Amino acid sequence: MNKTPDIDFIENLTYDELHLGQSATLTRTLTLDDIRAFAAVSGDTNPAHLDPEYANDTLFHGVIAHGMWGGALISAVLGTQFPGPGTIYLQQDLHFTKPVRIGDTLTVTVTVTAKDDEKKRVELECNVTNQKGDSVLHGQARVIAPAQKVRRPKIIAPHIQLLDPEMRMKALLSMADNLEALRCAVVHPCDIESLTGALDAARLGLIIPVLIGPLEKMRAIAAQAGIDISGCQQIAVPHSHAAADKASEMAARGEVELLMKGSLHTDELIHAVLAQPALRTGRRMSHVFRFDVPLYPKPLLVTDAALNIFPTLAEKADIIQNAIDFAHIMGNQNPKVAILSAVETINPSIPSTIDAAALCKMAMRGQIVGGILDGPLAFDNAISSQAALIKHIDSPVAGDADILAVPDLESGNMLAKQLEYFAGATGAGLVLGARVPIALTSRADGPSVRVASALLALVAAHHLRDDPVRKTQLASGS
Repeated sequence: MNKTPDIDFIENLTYDELHLGQSATLTRTLTLDDIRAFAAVSGDTNPAHLDPEYANDTLFHGVIAHGMWGGALISAVLGTQFPGPGTIYLQQDLHFTKPVRIGDTLTVTVTVTAKDDEKKRVELECNVTNQKGDSVLHGQARVIAPAQKVRRPKIIAPHIQLLDPEMRMKALLSMADNLEALRCAVVHPCDIESLTGALDAARLGLIIPVLIGPLEKMRAIAAQAGIDISGCQQIAVPHSHAAADKASEMAARGEVELLMKGSLHTDELIHAVLAQPALRTGRRMSHVFRFDVPLYPKPLLVTDAALNIFPTLAEKADIIQNAIDFAHIMGNQNPKVAILSAVETINPSIPSTIDAAALCKMAMRGQIVGGILDGPLAFDNAISSQAALIKHIDSPVAGDADILAVPDLESGNMLAKQLEYFAGATGAGLVLGARVPIALTSRADGPSVRVASALLALVAAHHLRDDPVRKTQLASGS
Protein backbone atom coordinates (compact mmCIF):
# COMPACT_ATOMS: atom_id res chain seq x y z
CA MET A 1 0.00 0.00 0.00
CA ASN A 2 1.39 3.39 -0.98
CA LYS A 3 1.86 5.83 1.86
CA THR A 4 1.01 9.48 1.31
CA PRO A 5 4.13 11.58 1.98
CA ASP A 6 4.03 13.84 5.01
CA ILE A 7 3.32 17.47 4.23
CA ASP A 8 3.92 20.31 6.67
CA PHE A 9 0.71 22.07 7.55
CA ILE A 10 -0.08 25.43 9.07
CA GLU A 11 -2.94 25.37 11.58
CA ASN A 12 -4.53 28.14 13.60
CA LEU A 13 -6.10 28.38 17.03
CA THR A 14 -9.64 29.74 17.10
CA TYR A 15 -10.88 32.24 19.62
CA ASP A 16 -12.56 29.46 21.61
CA GLU A 17 -9.30 27.48 21.79
CA LEU A 18 -7.37 30.33 23.35
CA HIS A 19 -7.20 30.81 27.11
CA LEU A 20 -5.53 33.26 29.48
CA GLY A 21 -1.85 32.55 30.05
CA GLN A 22 -1.53 30.47 26.89
CA SER A 23 1.59 31.31 24.88
CA ALA A 24 3.69 30.48 21.83
CA THR A 25 7.34 31.08 20.91
CA LEU A 26 9.54 31.57 17.87
CA THR A 27 13.36 31.55 17.76
CA ARG A 28 15.46 33.22 15.07
CA THR A 29 19.14 34.16 14.71
CA LEU A 30 19.93 37.46 12.99
CA THR A 31 22.22 37.35 9.95
CA LEU A 32 23.69 40.07 7.76
CA ASP A 33 21.42 38.87 4.95
CA ASP A 34 18.40 39.43 7.23
CA ILE A 35 19.42 43.06 7.66
CA ARG A 36 20.01 43.55 3.95
CA ALA A 37 16.75 41.84 2.99
CA PHE A 38 14.78 43.96 5.45
CA ALA A 39 16.42 47.10 4.06
CA ALA A 40 15.62 46.02 0.49
CA VAL A 41 11.96 45.31 1.26
CA SER A 42 11.31 48.30 3.55
CA GLY A 43 13.52 50.86 1.82
CA ASP A 44 15.08 51.72 5.21
CA THR A 45 18.75 52.13 4.29
CA ASN A 46 19.77 53.90 7.48
CA PRO A 47 23.59 53.58 7.61
CA ALA A 48 23.32 52.41 11.22
CA HIS A 49 22.17 49.10 9.74
CA LEU A 50 24.26 48.85 6.58
CA ASP A 51 27.46 50.91 6.91
CA PRO A 52 29.98 49.47 9.42
CA GLU A 53 32.24 52.54 9.22
CA TYR A 54 29.37 54.85 10.13
CA ALA A 55 27.84 52.45 12.66
CA ASN A 56 31.11 52.09 14.59
CA ASP A 57 30.94 55.79 15.50
CA THR A 58 27.36 55.67 16.78
CA LEU A 59 26.06 55.08 20.29
CA PHE A 60 25.81 51.35 19.54
CA HIS A 61 29.41 50.97 18.22
CA GLY A 62 28.53 48.66 15.36
CA VAL A 63 25.88 47.57 12.91
CA ILE A 64 22.48 46.80 14.48
CA ALA A 65 19.24 45.34 13.15
CA HIS A 66 16.26 47.49 12.24
CA GLY A 67 14.03 47.72 15.29
CA MET A 68 11.03 46.64 13.25
CA TRP A 69 12.79 43.41 12.32
CA GLY A 70 11.97 42.27 15.83
CA GLY A 71 8.45 43.60 15.35
CA ALA A 72 8.18 41.53 12.17
CA LEU A 73 9.04 38.39 14.18
CA ILE A 74 6.10 39.11 16.50
CA SER A 75 3.90 39.48 13.42
CA ALA A 76 5.18 36.12 12.17
CA VAL A 77 4.05 34.39 15.38
CA LEU A 78 0.62 36.02 15.30
CA GLY A 79 0.05 35.38 11.61
CA THR A 80 1.31 31.81 11.31
CA GLN A 81 0.76 30.01 14.63
CA PHE A 82 -0.76 31.99 17.49
CA PRO A 83 -3.60 32.55 16.74
CA GLY A 84 -2.50 31.94 13.10
CA PRO A 85 -4.33 32.16 9.74
CA GLY A 86 -7.49 34.26 9.91
CA THR A 87 -6.07 36.59 12.57
CA ILE A 88 -6.75 40.28 12.01
CA TYR A 89 -4.11 42.60 13.46
CA LEU A 90 -5.69 45.65 15.16
CA GLN A 91 -3.02 47.29 17.26
CA GLN A 92 0.59 46.91 18.38
CA ASP A 93 2.72 48.97 20.73
CA LEU A 94 6.41 48.26 21.01
CA HIS A 95 9.21 49.32 23.36
CA PHE A 96 12.78 48.81 22.16
CA THR A 97 15.16 48.20 25.07
CA LYS A 98 18.41 46.81 23.62
CA PRO A 99 20.05 46.73 20.18
CA VAL A 100 20.09 43.49 18.22
CA ARG A 101 23.36 42.57 16.51
CA ILE A 102 24.39 40.05 13.87
CA GLY A 103 24.59 36.62 15.49
CA ASP A 104 22.07 37.39 18.24
CA THR A 105 19.44 34.67 18.71
CA LEU A 106 16.04 36.10 19.57
CA THR A 107 13.19 34.26 21.26
CA VAL A 108 9.76 35.75 20.70
CA THR A 109 7.10 34.86 23.29
CA VAL A 110 3.46 35.86 22.81
CA THR A 111 1.05 35.32 25.74
CA VAL A 112 -2.73 35.80 26.02
CA THR A 113 -3.54 38.37 28.71
CA ALA A 114 -7.20 39.24 27.99
CA LYS A 115 -10.20 38.11 25.89
CA ASP A 116 -13.29 40.01 24.74
CA ASP A 117 -15.99 37.39 24.08
CA GLU A 118 -18.36 39.86 22.41
CA LYS A 119 -15.93 41.15 19.78
CA LYS A 120 -13.65 38.07 19.71
CA ARG A 121 -10.71 40.28 20.49
CA VAL A 122 -7.57 39.06 22.20
CA GLU A 123 -4.90 41.03 24.05
CA LEU A 124 -1.41 39.54 23.95
CA GLU A 125 1.78 40.37 25.78
CA CYS A 126 4.78 40.27 23.45
CA ASN A 127 8.34 39.77 24.69
CA VAL A 128 11.54 39.35 22.68
CA THR A 129 14.73 38.27 24.46
CA ASN A 130 18.24 37.56 23.21
CA GLN A 131 20.45 34.54 23.87
CA LYS A 132 21.54 36.06 27.21
CA GLY A 133 17.96 36.34 28.37
CA ASP A 134 18.00 40.14 28.08
CA SER A 135 14.82 41.80 26.85
CA VAL A 136 15.36 43.61 23.55
CA LEU A 137 11.73 44.38 22.75
CA HIS A 138 8.36 44.18 24.52
CA GLY A 139 4.83 45.43 24.03
CA GLN A 140 1.16 44.62 23.66
CA ALA A 141 -0.79 43.41 20.65
CA ARG A 142 -4.53 43.39 20.00
CA VAL A 143 -6.04 41.08 17.39
CA ILE A 144 -9.34 39.64 16.26
CA ALA A 145 -8.86 35.92 16.62
CA PRO A 146 -10.20 33.58 13.92
CA ALA A 147 -13.60 32.05 14.51
CA GLN A 148 -13.13 29.10 12.16
CA LYS A 149 -10.50 26.40 12.12
CA VAL A 150 -7.93 26.63 9.30
CA ARG A 151 -5.49 23.89 8.35
CA ARG A 152 -3.61 24.26 5.10
CA PRO A 153 -0.31 23.11 3.55
CA LYS A 154 2.50 25.35 4.70
CA ILE A 155 3.66 27.85 2.07
CA ILE A 156 7.40 28.06 1.62
CA ALA A 157 8.55 31.68 1.66
CA PRO A 158 10.06 32.95 -1.61
CA HIS A 159 13.83 32.75 -1.71
CA ILE A 160 15.50 36.14 -1.77
CA GLN A 161 18.85 36.27 -3.54
CA LEU A 162 20.69 39.35 -2.33
CA LEU A 163 23.08 41.23 -4.57
CA ASP A 164 24.68 44.48 -3.51
CA PRO A 165 26.19 45.89 -6.72
CA GLU A 166 27.56 48.92 -4.91
CA MET A 167 29.35 46.78 -2.34
CA ARG A 168 30.79 44.54 -5.06
CA MET A 169 31.90 47.57 -7.05
CA LYS A 170 33.63 48.99 -3.97
CA ALA A 171 35.39 45.68 -3.43
CA LEU A 172 36.53 45.64 -7.05
CA LEU A 173 37.70 49.26 -6.95
CA SER A 174 39.67 48.56 -3.78
CA MET A 175 42.15 46.67 -5.97
CA ALA A 176 43.37 50.08 -7.14
CA ASP A 177 43.90 51.50 -3.65
CA ASN A 178 47.69 51.37 -3.93
CA LEU A 179 47.98 51.76 -7.69
CA GLU A 180 49.02 54.91 -9.47
CA ALA A 181 46.57 56.26 -12.05
CA LEU A 182 47.95 55.77 -15.56
CA ARG A 183 47.56 57.71 -18.79
CA CYS A 184 44.74 56.24 -20.82
CA ALA A 185 43.78 57.05 -24.39
CA VAL A 186 39.99 57.28 -24.49
CA VAL A 187 39.20 56.54 -28.11
CA HIS A 188 36.39 58.58 -29.68
CA PRO A 189 34.32 59.29 -26.52
CA CYS A 190 31.52 60.84 -28.52
CA ASP A 191 28.49 59.75 -26.57
CA ILE A 192 27.39 60.49 -23.03
CA GLU A 193 28.05 56.96 -21.69
CA SER A 194 31.65 56.67 -22.86
CA LEU A 195 32.59 60.22 -21.90
CA THR A 196 30.94 59.94 -18.48
CA GLY A 197 32.56 56.57 -17.86
CA ALA A 198 36.02 57.96 -18.65
CA LEU A 199 35.54 60.99 -16.40
CA ASP A 200 34.15 58.82 -13.58
CA ALA A 201 37.19 56.56 -13.85
CA ALA A 202 39.42 59.64 -13.65
CA ARG A 203 37.54 60.97 -10.63
CA LEU A 204 38.08 57.64 -8.88
CA GLY A 205 41.82 57.84 -9.51
CA LEU A 206 42.00 55.01 -12.02
CA ILE A 207 43.12 56.80 -15.17
CA ILE A 208 44.51 60.07 -16.46
CA PRO A 209 42.27 60.43 -19.51
CA VAL A 210 43.53 61.59 -22.90
CA LEU A 211 40.41 62.29 -24.95
CA ILE A 212 40.92 61.58 -28.65
CA GLY A 213 38.19 62.52 -31.10
CA PRO A 214 36.54 65.42 -32.95
CA LEU A 215 36.88 68.32 -30.50
CA GLU A 216 33.59 70.02 -31.30
CA LYS A 217 31.67 66.78 -30.94
CA MET A 218 33.32 65.83 -27.64
CA ARG A 219 32.73 69.28 -26.19
CA ALA A 220 29.11 69.28 -27.32
CA ILE A 221 28.57 65.92 -25.62
CA ALA A 222 30.26 67.23 -22.47
CA ALA A 223 28.01 70.30 -22.43
CA GLN A 224 24.94 68.13 -22.96
CA ALA A 225 25.91 65.90 -20.05
CA GLY A 226 27.04 68.76 -17.81
CA ILE A 227 30.60 67.44 -17.71
CA ASP A 228 33.68 69.64 -17.47
CA ILE A 229 36.46 68.23 -19.68
CA SER A 230 38.64 71.34 -19.62
CA GLY A 231 41.12 69.65 -17.28
CA CYS A 232 41.66 66.70 -19.63
CA GLN A 233 44.14 66.54 -22.46
CA GLN A 234 42.17 66.63 -25.71
CA ILE A 235 43.55 65.57 -29.06
CA ALA A 236 41.66 66.56 -32.19
CA VAL A 237 41.12 64.04 -34.96
CA PRO A 238 38.45 64.10 -37.68
CA HIS A 239 36.71 60.75 -37.06
CA SER A 240 36.71 57.44 -35.21
CA HIS A 241 39.21 55.70 -37.54
CA ALA A 242 41.70 58.50 -36.97
CA ALA A 243 41.06 58.35 -33.21
CA ALA A 244 41.87 54.64 -33.16
CA ASP A 245 45.03 55.18 -35.19
CA LYS A 246 46.22 58.06 -32.99
CA ALA A 247 45.56 56.17 -29.75
CA SER A 248 47.42 53.11 -31.02
CA GLU A 249 50.39 55.22 -32.13
CA MET A 250 50.56 56.83 -28.68
CA ALA A 251 50.41 53.42 -27.02
CA ALA A 252 53.18 52.10 -29.28
CA ARG A 253 55.37 55.03 -28.25
CA GLY A 254 54.63 54.49 -24.56
CA GLU A 255 52.77 57.81 -24.22
CA VAL A 256 49.75 56.00 -22.78
CA GLU A 257 49.68 52.68 -20.95
CA LEU A 258 46.11 51.63 -21.58
CA LEU A 259 43.34 52.19 -24.08
CA MET A 260 39.64 52.67 -23.49
CA LYS A 261 37.04 52.16 -26.18
CA GLY A 262 34.54 54.94 -26.71
CA SER A 263 31.71 55.17 -29.24
CA LEU A 264 33.30 53.33 -32.13
CA HIS A 265 33.14 49.80 -33.50
CA THR A 266 35.41 47.24 -31.86
CA ASP A 267 37.00 46.21 -35.14
CA GLU A 268 38.09 49.80 -35.83
CA LEU A 269 40.09 49.91 -32.61
CA ILE A 270 41.51 46.39 -32.82
CA HIS A 271 42.58 46.88 -36.45
CA ALA A 272 44.49 50.02 -35.44
CA VAL A 273 46.20 48.19 -32.57
CA LEU A 274 47.22 45.30 -34.81
CA ALA A 275 48.71 47.78 -37.28
CA GLN A 276 51.34 48.72 -34.65
CA PRO A 277 54.10 46.06 -34.49
CA ALA A 278 55.25 47.44 -31.12
CA LEU A 279 51.90 46.47 -29.58
CA ARG A 280 52.01 42.84 -30.67
CA THR A 281 53.06 40.06 -28.31
CA GLY A 282 53.01 37.03 -30.61
CA ARG A 283 49.87 35.81 -28.90
CA ARG A 284 46.33 36.07 -30.23
CA MET A 285 44.43 39.04 -28.81
CA SER A 286 41.21 38.08 -27.03
CA HIS A 287 38.46 39.54 -24.91
CA VAL A 288 37.48 38.48 -21.41
CA PHE A 289 34.38 39.43 -19.45
CA ARG A 290 34.52 39.49 -15.67
CA PHE A 291 31.09 38.94 -14.13
CA ASP A 292 29.69 39.12 -10.62
CA VAL A 293 26.68 36.79 -10.86
CA PRO A 294 24.12 36.89 -8.02
CA LEU A 295 23.67 33.10 -7.94
CA TYR A 296 27.38 32.25 -8.30
CA PRO A 297 29.69 32.44 -5.27
CA LYS A 298 32.72 34.01 -6.97
CA PRO A 299 33.71 36.16 -9.96
CA LEU A 300 33.32 34.42 -13.30
CA LEU A 301 35.41 35.05 -16.41
CA VAL A 302 33.89 34.41 -19.86
CA THR A 303 36.09 34.29 -22.95
CA ASP A 304 36.01 35.06 -25.88
CA ALA A 305 32.65 36.71 -26.39
CA ALA A 306 33.63 39.82 -28.32
CA LEU A 307 36.68 39.46 -30.55
CA ASN A 308 37.38 36.08 -32.15
CA ILE A 309 34.44 34.87 -34.21
CA PHE A 310 35.36 31.24 -34.99
CA PRO A 311 38.72 30.64 -33.29
CA THR A 312 40.92 27.76 -34.37
CA LEU A 313 42.36 25.27 -31.91
CA ALA A 314 45.62 27.23 -31.68
CA GLU A 315 43.72 30.47 -31.21
CA LYS A 316 41.62 28.90 -28.46
CA ALA A 317 44.83 27.96 -26.69
CA ASP A 318 45.90 31.62 -26.74
CA ILE A 319 42.45 32.75 -25.62
CA ILE A 320 42.53 30.41 -22.64
CA GLN A 321 46.12 31.33 -21.76
CA ASN A 322 45.21 35.02 -21.83
CA ALA A 323 42.32 34.38 -19.46
CA ILE A 324 44.46 32.28 -17.12
CA ASP A 325 47.14 34.98 -17.01
CA PHE A 326 44.48 37.59 -16.25
CA ALA A 327 43.06 35.42 -13.46
CA HIS A 328 46.56 35.36 -11.95
CA ILE A 329 46.69 39.15 -12.11
CA MET A 330 43.33 39.30 -10.32
CA GLY A 331 44.66 37.10 -7.51
CA ASN A 332 43.56 33.59 -8.54
CA GLN A 333 46.79 31.65 -8.98
CA ASN A 334 45.26 28.36 -10.12
CA PRO A 335 41.99 29.08 -11.95
CA LYS A 336 39.66 26.32 -13.03
CA VAL A 337 38.84 26.50 -16.74
CA ALA A 338 35.68 24.89 -18.09
CA ILE A 339 35.85 24.44 -21.86
CA LEU A 340 32.22 24.64 -22.91
CA SER A 341 30.28 22.75 -25.51
CA ALA A 342 26.68 21.56 -25.88
CA VAL A 343 27.53 18.28 -24.18
CA GLU A 344 30.10 16.93 -21.73
CA THR A 345 31.18 13.95 -23.81
CA ILE A 346 33.34 13.87 -26.92
CA ASN A 347 31.22 13.70 -30.05
CA PRO A 348 32.86 13.78 -33.50
CA SER A 349 29.75 15.50 -34.85
CA ILE A 350 30.33 18.46 -32.51
CA PRO A 351 33.75 19.96 -33.32
CA SER A 352 33.93 21.99 -30.09
CA THR A 353 34.06 18.75 -28.08
CA ILE A 354 37.11 17.61 -30.07
CA ASP A 355 38.78 20.99 -29.52
CA ALA A 356 38.03 20.79 -25.80
CA ALA A 357 39.68 17.40 -25.49
CA ALA A 358 42.71 18.59 -27.46
CA LEU A 359 43.03 21.70 -25.27
CA CYS A 360 43.04 19.56 -22.15
CA LYS A 361 45.78 17.40 -23.64
CA MET A 362 47.73 20.55 -24.54
CA ALA A 363 47.52 21.63 -20.90
CA MET A 364 48.80 18.23 -19.80
CA ARG A 365 51.80 18.67 -22.12
CA GLY A 366 52.58 22.20 -20.87
CA GLN A 367 51.27 24.07 -23.92
CA ILE A 368 48.76 25.87 -21.68
CA VAL A 369 49.98 26.60 -18.16
CA GLY A 370 48.83 28.09 -14.89
CA GLY A 371 45.32 26.64 -14.62
CA ILE A 372 43.26 23.47 -14.33
CA LEU A 373 41.44 22.64 -17.56
CA ASP A 374 38.56 20.27 -18.20
CA GLY A 375 36.25 19.80 -21.12
CA PRO A 376 34.10 19.37 -22.89
CA LEU A 377 31.64 20.49 -20.22
CA ALA A 378 28.09 21.65 -20.76
CA PHE A 379 27.16 24.94 -19.12
CA ASP A 380 25.07 23.34 -16.38
CA ASN A 381 27.74 20.98 -15.09
CA ALA A 382 30.46 23.61 -15.49
CA ILE A 383 28.85 25.87 -12.91
CA SER A 384 26.58 23.53 -10.90
CA SER A 385 28.07 20.84 -8.67
CA GLN A 386 24.59 19.33 -8.39
CA ALA A 387 24.33 18.98 -12.17
CA ALA A 388 27.81 17.45 -12.27
CA LEU A 389 26.84 14.97 -9.54
CA ILE A 390 23.64 13.93 -11.31
CA LYS A 391 25.59 13.32 -14.54
CA HIS A 392 28.33 11.44 -12.64
CA ILE A 393 31.07 13.82 -13.75
CA ASP A 394 34.20 13.43 -11.66
CA SER A 395 36.16 16.60 -12.30
CA PRO A 396 38.09 19.23 -10.31
CA VAL A 397 36.50 21.91 -12.54
CA ALA A 398 32.87 20.85 -12.90
CA GLY A 399 30.59 22.87 -10.66
CA ASP A 400 33.37 25.22 -9.60
CA ALA A 401 34.65 26.95 -12.74
CA ASP A 402 36.49 30.28 -12.58
CA ILE A 403 36.75 30.65 -16.37
CA LEU A 404 34.23 29.65 -19.02
CA ALA A 405 35.92 29.21 -22.41
CA VAL A 406 33.20 29.31 -25.06
CA PRO A 407 33.35 27.62 -28.48
CA ASP A 408 32.86 30.78 -30.54
CA LEU A 409 31.85 34.42 -30.37
CA GLU A 410 28.16 33.77 -31.06
CA SER A 411 27.67 31.43 -28.11
CA GLY A 412 29.88 33.55 -25.85
CA ASN A 413 28.13 36.79 -26.68
CA MET A 414 24.71 35.27 -26.06
CA LEU A 415 25.91 33.77 -22.78
CA ALA A 416 27.37 37.08 -21.61
CA LYS A 417 24.21 39.02 -22.41
CA GLN A 418 22.03 36.38 -20.75
CA LEU A 419 24.10 36.60 -17.58
CA GLU A 420 23.66 40.36 -17.60
CA TYR A 421 20.01 40.69 -18.60
CA PHE A 422 18.47 37.47 -17.24
CA ALA A 423 20.70 36.70 -14.25
CA GLY A 424 21.34 40.29 -13.12
CA ALA A 425 25.12 39.94 -13.41
CA THR A 426 27.35 43.00 -13.34
CA GLY A 427 30.27 42.83 -15.72
CA ALA A 428 33.31 44.50 -17.17
CA GLY A 429 35.34 43.77 -20.30
CA LEU A 430 39.00 43.78 -21.25
CA VAL A 431 41.07 42.90 -24.31
CA LEU A 432 44.26 40.97 -23.57
CA GLY A 433 47.21 39.81 -25.63
CA ALA A 434 48.60 43.20 -26.67
CA ARG A 435 51.35 45.28 -25.05
CA VAL A 436 48.65 47.48 -23.53
CA PRO A 437 45.34 46.37 -22.03
CA ILE A 438 42.20 47.69 -23.68
CA ALA A 439 39.06 48.46 -21.66
CA LEU A 440 36.45 47.30 -24.13
CA THR A 441 32.72 47.42 -23.48
CA SER A 442 29.55 47.41 -25.53
CA ARG A 443 28.29 50.75 -26.79
CA ALA A 444 25.12 49.99 -24.80
CA ASP A 445 27.01 49.75 -21.51
CA GLY A 446 26.61 52.51 -18.96
CA PRO A 447 29.32 54.47 -17.11
CA SER A 448 29.61 52.02 -14.20
CA VAL A 449 30.57 49.16 -16.54
CA ARG A 450 33.16 51.41 -18.17
CA VAL A 451 34.59 52.33 -14.77
CA ALA A 452 34.88 48.66 -13.83
CA SER A 453 36.55 47.93 -17.17
CA ALA A 454 38.99 50.78 -16.57
CA LEU A 455 39.83 49.21 -13.21
CA LEU A 456 40.61 45.88 -14.86
CA ALA A 457 42.77 47.64 -17.45
CA LEU A 458 44.64 49.57 -14.75
CA VAL A 459 45.45 46.41 -12.77
CA ALA A 460 46.60 44.66 -15.95
CA ALA A 461 48.68 47.68 -17.03
CA HIS A 462 50.54 47.77 -13.72
CA HIS A 463 51.28 44.08 -14.13
CA LEU A 464 52.61 44.74 -17.64
CA ARG A 465 54.99 47.32 -16.20
CA ASP A 466 56.95 44.38 -14.82
CA ASP A 467 57.22 42.82 -18.28
CA PRO A 468 60.85 43.18 -19.51
CA VAL A 469 59.81 44.10 -23.07
CA ARG A 470 57.36 46.71 -21.83
CA LYS A 471 59.93 48.12 -19.42
CA THR A 472 62.37 48.64 -22.28
CA GLN A 473 59.64 50.25 -24.37
CA LEU A 474 58.66 52.66 -21.61
CA ALA A 475 62.27 53.55 -20.85
CA SER A 476 63.06 54.30 -24.50
CA GLY A 477 59.76 55.99 -25.26
CA SER A 478 59.43 53.88 -28.41
